[in-house]
Amino acid sequence: MEQPEQTCAQCSQAISLRDTIVSAGGRLSHWSCRSPRALSADERALLLSYCPNHHVARCQACARRFHLRQLAADLDGGLRCSQCRRDLTDSVRAHLYACAMLPAEIRRRAVAARGAALSLVKRSQQLHDNADVVMREAEAVLDECRKALRRSLSHG
Repeated sequence: MEQPEQTCAQCSQAISLRDTIVSAGGRLSHWSCRSPRALSADERALLLSYCPNHHVARCQACARRFHLRQLAADLDGGLRCSQCRRDLTDSVRAHLYACAMLPAEIRRRAVAARGAALSLVKRSQQLHDNADVVMREAEAVLDECRKALRRSLSHG
């Protein structure tokens, strides 16, 4: 049987490891439910501050490289190839976390923040899965108790 996924507290859609998330009150949600993988405000600020004059993305389909200003932004916050409209958000994010133009300490903190978010999603999923296992075990015990009660009633 398939395990249920961790869901966003705001939109109830599944949260994946590629999504940009926030945590409030112990509940996870998408940073942007309309575009779950969109860059966060902090990621965008880093790109605008440290990467305005060099390539930040590569479109595999077009084999072209792009500066941030050359990318087409869609209404949901995604960054797209201006030629073929493929989503380049992952390419931009990969550039950001490896960019040599970011001061080492800022890059380290950005990578740590992204890693913490990924860890939070993974840990939340594990807790959700563990709760599901305990619930299934409890249901099995309850079912056995009901069967035993029925047997004793039918023999009594």
